[in-house]
Amino acid sequence: MRKIALFGPPATGKTTLARWLSAELGHPHTDLDDLLFTPDGPLPLPEFRRQAGEITRHDAWIVEGNFSKLADVVWHRADVLVWLDFPLPLIVYRIVRRSLYQLTGHEDSPQARRLTWSKAFFHRRSLLRTAIRKYRTNRPRYALQVAETADRGVQVVRLRNPRAVRRWMTEMRKGPAESHSLGATRHTAGP
Repeated sequence: MRKIALFGPPATGKTTLARWLSAELGHPHTDLDDLLFTPDGPLPLPEFRRQAGEITRHDAWIVEGNFSKLADVVWHRADVLVWLDFPLPLIVYRIVRRSLYQLTGHEDSPQARRLTWSKAFFHRRSLLRTAIRKYRTNRPRYALQVAETADRGVQVVRLRNPRAVRRWMTEMRKGPAESHSLGATRHTAGP
């Protein structure tokens, strides 16, 4: 595995897994959020697509982010697409826990510094409400896009809970010959 794309809802551990894979495999890691959100605001979509495409032209990379609109320049160029498809109650719990941790000053990151109580929980487009809405609307669409990606020959690993992620990581340490998605489910077209 030299080209790995990871995606999933917020608070599923995309960054943690991507950083671990980067350290384990020695491939560069890119968080698409870091690419999209500049100090001057979000990049226009054509520029965002161009920059993501430049990253995935290389021989080895790990790219994480929830941008299925970049499927042709990220997912379709990957050797492996990892879908962190956790249940909604777990996602809600993790978003609340992470937001409270950030809001109480326990984390000093650009995201934590921008976060307010309203942005986390109360605004119409809060992190929590957006995550719930996107989970319900995007998950069926993701299933179709993932099936299309699998049809292009990209190996799809769908991990449905943290235990499956840990098992997959253990198998990854053993090497590619032994790690054929133990602890993961093969992708099917349904959610």
